[in-house]
Amino acid sequence: MSDDLLARAGSLDATDPLAGFRDRFITPPPDELLSYLDGNSLGRPLEATARLMDEFIREQWGGRLIRGWDEGWLEWPLTLGDRLGAVALGAAAGQTVIADSTTVLIYKLARAAVDARRGRRKVVLDTDNFPTDRYVLEGIAASHDLELVWITTDPETGIQPSQVSSVVDEDTALVLFSHVAYRSGWLADVAEINRIAHAAGALTMWDLCHSAGSVPIALDEWGVDLAVGCTYKYLNGGPGAPAFAYLRRELQDELRQPIWGWMGHRASFEMGHGHEPAPGIRALLSGTPPILAMVPLHANLDMLAEAGIEAVRAKSLLLTAYVLELADAWLAPLGVEVAGPRDPARRGGHVTLRRAGFKELLEPLWAGGVIPDYRRPDGLRIGPAPLSTSFTEVHHGLSMLRDLAEKQQ
Repeated sequence: MSDDLLARAGSLDATDPLAGFRDRFITPPPDELLSYLDGNSLGRPLEATARLMDEFIREQWGGRLIRGWDEGWLEWPLTLGDRLGAVALGAAAGQTVIADSTTVLIYKLARAAVDARRGRRKVVLDTDNFPTDRYVLEGIAASHDLELVWITTDPETGIQPSQVSSVVDEDTALVLFSHVAYRSGWLADVAEINRIAHAAGALTMWDLCHSAGSVPIALDEWGVDLAVGCTYKYLNGGPGAPAFAYLRRELQDELRQPIWGWMGHRASFEMGHGHEPAPGIRALLSGTPPILAMVPLHANLDMLAEAGIEAVRAKSLLLTAYVLELADAWLAPLGVEVAGPRDPARRGGHVTLRRAGFKELLEPLWAGGVIPDYRRPDGLRIGPAPLSTSFTEVHHGLSMLRDLAEKQQ
């Protein structure tokens, strides 16, 4: 059986139309890393990224110095935002910007949303969303005397339209959920949830951290009002890479973010008194853009545009289906459960496996060159990145997990 599963991995690798992209990534020596299964937490760097960083430091930063601001840097948050919107988000130009961290952008957009819906006192969120989403909304609610309406979600699935329909009403200002649930990998029905929220007059906001670059997204088509996501997972932007924000064009004159900085001013270099917000999406900016941290996005958006998000999604589904196949064959007899959706229409880019005692296996897995991600209380997230992960790599990683789980029994 094991030989058959390994042969299947080899066959899938041999027919993989995206296989050539793996050679573009920087990887440790084979004896140091057998299987990287945490692309949903931190993507690998590209060889092109290393070249671009060196060129930027030597030629743009070192060569042009402060002239670089006038020669393009000031526009990077907008031009890269438009590129990201076109390649990965289904967003027309002028609605996406690169800036700040995910947490800061969630605060900016959520504050802008509730301020624009004054008189409505409710904010709807779910109990199993990523902590920073919940914490930011808790802080806003505390300072603005708002009521948080909590939807209890099953950690193995995620937010359901029927749950949203049961709580939103004419007093709801904002709903905030994740497109792909960070714990289970549940892929939410964004369009239907938006329809329900909008029928009640509420604004919708989506966390795209676990879907951007992995799952096709259609923000304009789905009628999304606001969205935020990171660039260091499937977009391979690097540790601490800046996040992105989307604000639907029709709302840009109505919503005002609360952190008024000079880069979001109508005329940044006039240095005048009083804040006058810039027109359009630029008003979401606050401080000086993190230019050096944006450099990797140039290479990664080029690669994603070349590969195509639909092809990425097709391979992602094959990879996660293979993870499920191995889990059923090898790990289920050892008491390991799949703690997430099996239906490909509702499955994001990762699979969560659960068994008591998994925490103790993390150190020997890492020592053996197999790197998954651990989430309390007993979950291992298996997140193969479609452009950098092979099926054989998945086989190696799950086989080591199987061997360690057998010894643990």
